[in-house]
Amino acid sequence: MSDSQHPDPQPSTDPDNDTPRRSRWLGVLIVAFALVVGLGMFNIGRLIIRPKPEVTAADRLIEASPQLQKGRDLVTRSSDCMRCHTMELDVVGPGFRNIAKRYAGRDDAVPYLAGKIREGSVGEWGRIVMPRHPQITQEQAELMAGWLMALSPAKTPAASPP
Repeated sequence: MSDSQHPDPQPSTDPDNDTPRRSRWLGVLIVAFALVVGLGMFNIGRLIIRPKPEVTAADRLIEASPQLQKGRDLVTRSSDCMRCHTMELDVVGPGFRNIAKRYAGRDDAVPYLAGKIREGSVGEWGRIVMPRHPQITQEQAELMAGWLMALSPAKTPAASPP
C-alpha cells in the first residue's frame, strides 16, 4: 500500500469534538512538587534521628571511661532496670536522663542513687514504687549510679561553660 491510498487524517474542525490539549507544564509541576515533598520528609527524618549534642557528648565521656561502661552494661544488660526505665521517656519509672537532670546539682548524687537502687523508694517520682534490688552489690549500684549521672548535661564536656 502506498501513502497515496491512505492519506493522513485531517484534524477535525468540529467545535464539539475539541479535546483540551494537556500541557506538559502540569506534569512537570506535579513531579517538582513530589520531589520537594520527598526532600522535605527526608530532611525532617534526618533531623529527628540525629542525636542531640549533649547525647553525643555523654556517649563520648562514657566510651572514654571503663567504669562508666561497666555501669552502663549493668543497667542495660545485667539487671531489670530497662523494664521500667528508658533513656528519655517516663514509662513506669522516670527516664534515665530525667533522673540525671534532677540530681545533677547534688554532690552526693552517686551514693544517694546507689542507695535508692539497692533499697528502693516510694514517692520520689509520684506514686510509683521503685522496688528493692538487694541482689545488686553496693559497688555495682555505685557503678550504675555513676553511669546514670554521666548522662546529665551538666556533667558532659559539651555542656560545661567555656
